[in-house]
Amino acid sequence: MDAPIRRKKNTRRPARKSAPTPGRRKTPGIFRSRLRPLDAWLLHHLHVLVFSLGQLSRTPFPTLMTAAVIGIALALPSGLYLLLDNARQLSQSWDDTVRISVFLNIDVSDVQAQQLATKLQQRSEIQQVQVISRAKALAEYQQLSGFSEALETLDGNPLPAVLVVQPQLNPELGASQNSQVLLALLQALPEVDIAQFDMRWLKRLLAIMEIIHRSVLVLAALLGLAVLLITGNTIRLSIQNRRQEIEINKLFGATDAFIRRPFLYAGLWYGLFGAVIAWSLVQLAFALLQNPVQKLSVLYQSHYQLSVFSYQDVFLLLATGVVLGLAGAWLAVSRHLQEIQPR
Repeated sequence: MDAPIRRKKNTRRPARKSAPTPGRRKTPGIFRSRLRPLDAWLLHHLHVLVFSLGQLSRTPFPTLMTAAVIGIALALPSGLYLLLDNARQLSQSWDDTVRISVFLNIDVSDVQAQQLATKLQQRSEIQQVQVISRAKALAEYQQLSGFSEALETLDGNPLPAVLVVQPQLNPELGASQNSQVLLALLQALPEVDIAQFDMRWLKRLLAIMEIIHRSVLVLAALLGLAVLLITGNTIRLSIQNRRQEIEINKLFGATDAFIRRPFLYAGLWYGLFGAVIAWSLVQLAFALLQNPVQKLSVLYQSHYQLSVFSYQDVFLLLATGVVLGLAGAWLAVSRHLQEIQPR
């Protein structure tokens, strides 16, 4: 009889399951497939951004010249805008000093004038009322006019009491419209002989400021177009200098987006550098003007100081430079890249 076949025992030990590492979780495949292309895309754009900056640093003088021209083009409208903003702030301070002179009838006494001032002070459209008595008005007139001896020969005081009314300005209407409405109201009072104020100079100033404002907008549009042309021409020359490199890349299957990317980032750097130069030029110009303006304001018993760029203005200037640089580069690349084909 055949001997029974003995089965060998399985001496292999079952593999131990590795304990999960604390703090680590397995990322599902769907998220890994999304994160990896995104990371690669971001790394590629960062690489191209640094690469384009390195390309510009190899030619520092032409890069600086181009950025300086862009900076001057951006500095002109930026500086004019800042001057216009300072003039607008100054005109608002003048609005606060608007006064209406109310000359009362000659038969109105000082007591009646004070009662009328108290009554007017309660109105919401009036901020403050100052009473100039008949005696005080005569004293001021004698001091300012130089006819003190002639006035002393008169039997009585020929001057009436005067109310100096400061309107409560409504920002939606402005100083002129506020004063016109209040002027008609005061003129209708029975105690009032004449109510007057002179706002022609302020109207002329506001009209001139509106003309300057529109001129600044037109100038900004023209200089923005100039920035587009400067950036586009610079990128066009860069494309022509790298024509063989572009042909080789297209021969190996590079897409237009891949080739376009370094030139777009070069336009971004041009616009950013130009905006920084524009900010520096405007800051320097206003620093030189600050001391003379302060001395002039002291002569007029004022504490006015020039205001410079705020953080929002600086961000807007930098963003404008970047957008114009990208737009100029995009126009140049889109036009000239199609003309280059591998032979």
